Amino acid sequence: MLHKTHGVVFRFTNYSESSIIVTIFTEVFGLQTYMVNGVRGKSRKSNIALYQPMTLLDLVVYHRENASILRIKEIKCLHPYQSITSDFRKSTIVLFLNEVINKTVKDQSHAQDLCEFLIQSFTYFDLQQTNVENFHLIFLVRLSQHLGFRPSELAELLEGNFVLEDEEVVLSKLLTSNYSDPIQMTNLQRRNILDLLIRFYATHSENFGELKSLSVVRELIQ
Repeated sequence: MLHKTHGVVFRFTNYSESSIIVTIFTEVFGLQTYMVNGVRGKSRKSNIALYQPMTLLDLVVYHRENASILRIKEIKCLHPYQSITSDFRKSTIVLFLNEVINKTVKDQSHAQDLCEFLIQSFTYFDLQQTNVENFHLIFLVRLSQHLGFRPSELAELLEGNFVLEDEEVVLSKLLTSNYSDPIQMTNLQRRNILDLLIRFYATHSENFGELKSLSVVRELIQ
């Protein structure tokens, strides 16, 4: 049966010389896997750029319960990125957040809310011109709510970890901030808070493991 849905690309792998298998988080069905043929061939009908991680999509898909791999009938970009693909800071942050998302988003419940959150967040980030350096920190706090473990108070986030008093002040602001809210912090504070958030995620996410892109983001905010 055909269904219209928005979606966010999480990852793709090459399947053959011209085909890929792509994992997309959809607002209707949650996390789904699709086979796309001919996308890498010389006479491709689809553009491989549409399947890059964190691309926001408008889809018509075939859906069958309990099917492990499905098909896409129609696809177009919901919001063509204007700055994320060309701004090194933004593309690095998105690469890092994509890795976190792939490690943590497993459940298909509340798919619509989570999908809308992802689409709204990355659309905003693409258009954002100020406070870019804090986006990933606010995003991680807000994503944790959709994953079911957002801290309601600072003590829940700290979980016994010691931080300096000025970092406590910043963390308290992060718990209630929107992307547009200016939060003053030093690069050292930003790195320490990022490490704290990653530890918090590792505690609450099964098989979280090591983040390959974490070192790159930490270098970016030196």
